Amino acid sequence: MSELSAATRSRVAILGAGSRGAGAYGSYILRRPDLAQVVAIADPRPDRLAAAGAQHGVPAGNLYASWERLIAEERALDAIIIATPDTMHLAPALAAIARGIAILLEKPISLTEPEVRHLLAAADRTGADVTVAHVLRYTAFFARIKELLDRGVIGTLQCVRHTEHIGYWHFAHSYVRGNWRNAATAAPMILAKACHDFDILHWLIGAPCATISSFGRLGHFTAANAPEGSTGRCAEGCAVERTCPYSAHRIYLEKFPPADRWPHAVLSIDTSAEGIAAALHEGPYGRCVYRCDNDVVDHQVLLMHFENGVDATMTVSAFTGEVTRTINLMGSLGEIAGDFNANEITVTDFSLGDRRTSNLSIPGDALHGGGDDGLMADFLGRVQERRRRGGAPEASTSLRASVVSHLMAFAAERARASGQCTGLTM
Repeated sequence: MSELSAATRSRVAILGAGSRGAGAYGSYILRRPDLAQVVAIADPRPDRLAAAGAQHGVPAGNLYASWERLIAEERALDAIIIATPDTMHLAPALAAIARGIAILLEKPISLTEPEVRHLLAAADRTGADVTVAHVLRYTAFFARIKELLDRGVIGTLQCVRHTEHIGYWHFAHSYVRGNWRNAATAAPMILAKACHDFDILHWLIGAPCATISSFGRLGHFTAANAPEGSTGRCAEGCAVERTCPYSAHRIYLEKFPPADRWPHAVLSIDTSAEGIAAALHEGPYGRCVYRCDNDVVDHQVLLMHFENGVDATMTVSAFTGEVTRTINLMGSLGEIAGDFNANEITVTDFSLGDRRTSNLSIPGDALHGGGDDGLMADFLGRVQERRRRGGAPEASTSLRASVVSHLMAFAAERARASGQCTGLTM
């Protein structure tokens, strides 16, 4: 690398060396050393901290057990990536705002509406550059749908049907055994999983949501549904382990052979078959899905009315075979139907009686349909422009734009809990 390119690289710190901070965002920086370099990392887990430090060649003196020390001691940062647990987003974001550092903030922004509004007020007051990791806007799939809508290909949009197919095994991984299983320590499922979807709906429809109704419950992953002969852990002699679709051994050792990436990288630093087997024997991901401390809903259905007259439904469900999103946008002159996982978009023209399907070319290993890389390219590009010119355009997923999705999620959860239609105040 030339001296010139090295000098122009942005200096980035990562808070949280897990699958998002070190895995998704850190790996992009490793692939684009012309744009940035990781100069400091914070994580309370020594094993993850050491592994991420070695990946990026960060000296031991710039590896921190706490984000507080990193922000206090690292005085020459251009940007900071906050990928800490959900409960630890607000404080480091406020500290970075006070320092004037550009921020990439993993979703959710924070866990309560007052906290989200407090962070927005702090950013507005200081003019802080805060980008939220709503990666779907940066995918070719949703960008194409947005372009078709803006061109009026289907006339005036009337209604939308959107479904988040979480996937039975993915839900078990994240929301039964994993970090987002319990409302006391994580965001409600509709916020943690579907704030992406609220953001996309708001972006595509182009108007604020006025009212929302919501229904959902924890219907399956409870002790009452535990099969006879099942045990606390899949490896403890469970009589139904070989036929249970949620068997940890079947998911992590057979359906997805161990590899150095998500989901195995969440279970253990050692992602060999032996390392994953040990993690299943000792850690939370080897537990029976019917005997965990989970309490978040496993499905939720919503009805929304937007201020421009568009109505939308959204279903978020654990009980799907594929991990994907499907969407139907129905307009006065046509319809758009899309399958995110297949990268397939079909446009029906009512006037011509024409139906055309296009398949987007996306690398098979691209995270979130290429959205993670798109987000990082945009974020780091704006950080460099800020350094050169003293300012940069606001991100598509700026904090102000992204807050809307969270207010929709909070309203949806209030509506679900009360059984009543809820209005939104932006």
